[in-house]
Amino acid sequence: MKKILLLTVISGSLLSGCYSTQINMSMGNMRLISSSANPQDVMDFATQTCKDDFYQGASFLSKAGKQYRFKCVKAEENEILIPIPGTTIAAEPAAAAK
Repeated sequence: MKKILLLTVISGSLLSGCYSTQINMSMGNMRLISSSANPQDVMDFATQTCKDDFYQGASFLSKAGKQYRFKCVKAEENEILIPIPGTTIAAEPAAAAK
C-alpha cells in the first residue's frame, strides 16, 4: 500500500511543474483530480495514475469546475474505459501490436 501511495505522490509531483494537477482524493478505485491542465493531459494523468495502482486505466465520471472524477477499472470487471469528452485514451503497446 505504501508503494501505491508513493507512486501516486511522485506522479502528481512530476506533472505539477508543468501545470497545477493534484489528486484530492484516492479512495478504493475512485480518484478526484484537480487540474488546470487541458483535458487530454488530465486524461493521460488519470490513466497513468490508475495503471500505477495496478488497474487497466481510468474511466471518466464527471467534471465540476477544475475537478475531475475518475473510476479506476480492472480488466476482469469487463467495464469499458470512458474518456473525457473530446479526448482519447492511448492504446497500450501490447494491445496495439495484436
